[in-house]
Amino acid sequence: MTLTPTKILRFEDFLAHYQDQPRYELADGELIDMDPTGPHEMVSGKLATKIGIAITTEQLPWFIPRNCLIRPFSEASTARRPDIVVLDETVLSNEPFWEKEPVITLGRSIKLVVEVVCTNWETDYAQKVEEYALLGIPEYWIVDYRGLGGIVFIGKPKQPTFTICQLEGDEYTQQQFRLQEKILSRLLPNFQMRLEEILLR
Repeated sequence: MTLTPTKILRFEDFLAHYQDQPRYELADGELIDMDPTGPHEMVSGKLATKIGIAITTEQLPWFIPRNCLIRPFSEASTARRPDIVVLDETVLSNEPFWEKEPVITLGRSIKLVVEVVCTNWETDYAQKVEEYALLGIPEYWIVDYRGLGGIVFIGKPKQPTFTICQLEGDEYTQQQFRLQEKILSRLLPNFQMRLEEILLR
């Protein structure tokens, strides 16, 4: 992840210039180039496929948009672009931007967000945990397929880790899964996966 030197951007300016450029998001007015790699996109794609199969199997009225921004705070110039987001189509009519822009502002529209960790691991494990919890998103998955996160977040020795954050009240409780462990999700109880299934072969 790199910070692109620029003037402070308003949310509206970001939408006008960067909405269709999936490598950028906005954090407190700063344009962030997420600089995705091929392996990062492969892990994201494999996981999105598995989530999509689980949604279809359970016949849920949810879907994974191709492009979506989350605006966690109406008063801040922040627009997050998760690697994967699962939306509830039954409540999207309440979203003020949705008819014209793929922008989500209400936590009840979102069932799940997933961040696949790259060099910005501090943001994924700290800032986004707070933002997504405040929005009321039921689950937030952090996929640290290279074991980049700090020891305080993923333990020692550092290794590939899949963290599921589940909302309890207004905060997340976290459960971690390592290689060879079956990943369990309260949101998708029939979801069947182990971390190695989405890693490089």
